[in-house]
Amino acid sequence: MDQLHCGRDNITIYACDCSNEALERANKMIEVSNVGPVALHFHLFHCDFSTNGFPKWLACDSFQGNFLQKQHDQFSDAEENKDKSLNNSSSFGERKCCTGGVDFVTLIFTLSAVPLHRMPSAIRECFSVLKPGGLLLFRDYGLYDMTMLRFEPDKRVGFREYMHSDGTHSYFFYADTLRDLFTGSGFNELELEYCCVKSTNRRTGKSMHRVWVHGKFQKPF
Repeated sequence: MDQLHCGRDNITIYACDCSNEALERANKMIEVSNVGPVALHFHLFHCDFSTNGFPKWLACDSFQGNFLQKQHDQFSDAEENKDKSLNNSSSFGERKCCTGGVDFVTLIFTLSAVPLHRMPSAIRECFSVLKPGGLLLFRDYGLYDMTMLRFEPDKRVGFREYMHSDGTHSYFFYADTLRDLFTGSGFNELELEYCCVKSTNRRTGKSMHRVWVHGKFQKPF
């Protein structure tokens, strides 16, 4: 899950994940990029927004001071012990003002991994951190995507919801379901459509039929 805040002179990206492993990989990608602005404007943090919500500093000024001081202290300690910290950066920790909300939220193949009963609260969290007029950009699995058709019947745990061997979920969306979820959380629908793509594996020659759902939703001004 990414939140993008467009400042006056640059773009700052806040990226969260509930997996430390994923954050570790992202952190290494930033390091090997060897491009200064990337490290300065790309900030990672650990968060499962579907259960705990986003940290208050992302949208609320009153929580900024305590959070940034903690971020700074954690970064300083990590530098002494390991010379780096996964979820903190000195530039982020030393900032004196919070984001006050973000301009964009991207949900790219993310919501489908959230259990159906937690999707409304997850979308409300996204709504809460957006500035008025901010956009949520969405893409995820659609009904009858090839990955859905590959699941064995005993992997079905709900209506259009399946479970992988590692216990994670995959939900396959119908456009009307998404419309109800997002408009029910306060968003205005700008775009919502299916994307049907046929691709071919060059090595095996096997055709793959993909069905995705693309959407763009806006928080009212």
